[in-house]
Amino acid sequence: MDKIFSELMECRICPRNCGVNRYEKKGYCKAGDKVFVAKAFLHTWEEPCISGERGSGTVFFSNCNLGCVFCQNDIISHGGHGKEISIVRLYEIFLELQAKGAHNINLVTPTHYIPQIREALVMAKERGLKIPVIYNSNAYEREEALKGLEGLIDVYLPDIKYFDNRYSVRYSKAPDYFKYASKAVLEMFRQVGTPVFDDRGLLKKGLMIRHLMIPGLLFDSKKIVDWVLESLPREVYFNIMCQYTPLNNLEAYPEIRRKVNRGHYESLIDYAISKGLENGFIQDFESATDEYVPDFNLEGV
Repeated sequence: MDKIFSELMECRICPRNCGVNRYEKKGYCKAGDKVFVAKAFLHTWEEPCISGERGSGTVFFSNCNLGCVFCQNDIISHGGHGKEISIVRLYEIFLELQAKGAHNINLVTPTHYIPQIREALVMAKERGLKIPVIYNSNAYEREEALKGLEGLIDVYLPDIKYFDNRYSVRYSKAPDYFKYASKAVLEMFRQVGTPVFDDRGLLKKGLMIRHLMIPGLLFDSKKIVDWVLESLPREVYFNIMCQYTPLNNLEAYPEIRRKVNRGHYESLIDYAISKGLENGFIQDFESATDEYVPDFNLEGV
C-alpha cells in the first residue's frame, strides 16, 4: 500500500507525466486516488479466443488517459460515469466473475489505475484467482509502469491507434503516441511472449495486438502494420478492426465524421497479408454500429 501511496502522490504512471498529487487533485485522466468502475460482466463480443462460450470477465474502468474525440465509450472515458470502489471490492469483483464462469479477467482501460489494480490482483490471486488476466489498453503507456505488472498479467491486448504524431495529437490529444506505444508493446511482449492457447482454443498467455482503423488514415494504418510485422514474431495475433462508429459530435472533425471506407479496409487487409501476416482477425462491416457499445449500468460493481 505504501507503494500505491507514493505513486499517486506524484503521478507519472502514463506518458502525460502530470506529476499531480491524486489524493488532492486530478490530472489529465480525471482520476483521483479512488477506483471507479462502470460495469463488470461476462462479455461475449470480444475475439473468439477471449470470449469463448461463457464470456470474458470484463471490467470497464472509468476515465482515460487519452482524449479520443471519437470514443464510443465517451460516457465513462471522458464523462467519468461509474461507481467508486475500494481495492478490496475490486479483487472481490475479479473472484465473482471467475465464479460466474468467466474464461478470463479482462481489464479495459486500466492504465491510470495500475497501482490499485496491481494490489487487487495480488489479493485476488492469494484468494484463488486462477483464470488468465488480460490487460486491454490503448497502448499509451510508460514501460516503467508496465514493469510493475510483470507476473500478474497473462495476456496483453493493446490497441495501437496511430503511427503519425499529427493524428494522435489531433484526434486523441496524445503527443508522441507511437513513441510510447511502440516501446510499451515491446515491453508487453517481453513479459508474456507469443500467444499460447488452451485445448479449447482460448488465449491463456501472450500478446495480441488490435488496431482500430480510422477513416482516411489508410497510409497511417499501413505504417502500423509494417511496424508490427517487422518488430514482432509472426505468431503474434493481429486484429485489424473496422468497427469505428462516429457517435459523438464531430463537427470540428468532418474528415472522420463517417464510417471506414470498405475499400480502404479491404486494401489494408490485403496489404497486411502481402507483408506476411499469418495470424489475426478481421471484422464484418456490420460491427460498425452502436449496438455493440455496452450499457454502462454499473452491473456487477
